[in-house]
Amino acid sequence: MSGAFGTVANTERMIEGAAVRVLGVDPGLTRCGVGVVDGAPGTPLTLVAVDVIRTSPDDDVPVRLLGIEAGLEALLDEVRPDAVAVERVFSQHNVRTVMGTAQAAGVAMLAAARRGLPVALHTPSEAKAAVTGSGRADKAQVTAMVTRLLRLDAAPRPADAADALALAICHVWRGGAQARLAAARPGARPGAAPVHGRSRGGSTQ
Repeated sequence: MSGAFGTVANTERMIEGAAVRVLGVDPGLTRCGVGVVDGAPGTPLTLVAVDVIRTSPDDDVPVRLLGIEAGLEALLDEVRPDAVAVERVFSQHNVRTVMGTAQAAGVAMLAAARRGLPVALHTPSEAKAAVTGSGRADKAQVTAMVTRLLRLDAAPRPADAADALALAICHVWRGGAQARLAAARPGARPGAAPVHGRSRGGSTQ
């Protein structure tokens, strides 16, 4: 388990603009997309891993969350990212769906915190804007740009996988700037690693 030193070292790498490895998580109870990308602003991106952690709707929620945690823990052990980027949950009309998404997001943040990894929260519109230039891009546009940016022969499927990669790419490109802003805030502790990616409102899509 990583301690505080790991958190400081990872944040300093992001501030300095060095290449980082980011795990993106598109949370969900039935399908939790995960994607890992290596890169730095202004340099080519490299795909490390992409997958979807699945759980059965027939299982109780605690069992499903345990399955998501097990999948995330195994991936974290395998790829050892420098940071984790999770989609910020926003308001939806389907309360049951948003509750499950929020629970899965919490599991991802917990798994990252257990290892002392910095956690970033990005809204869907932030991730879309980062990879396509438009916060209103549809899933097909996001998938096409992710495929192009990572120089893949085939598009990542399903959409949850592409969304996870978009979150990772978003944080590779934005994480360093956010870390520098956090470090410059009055009263910030040297080397501290706060949670990044706070949006203007929790309901932003």
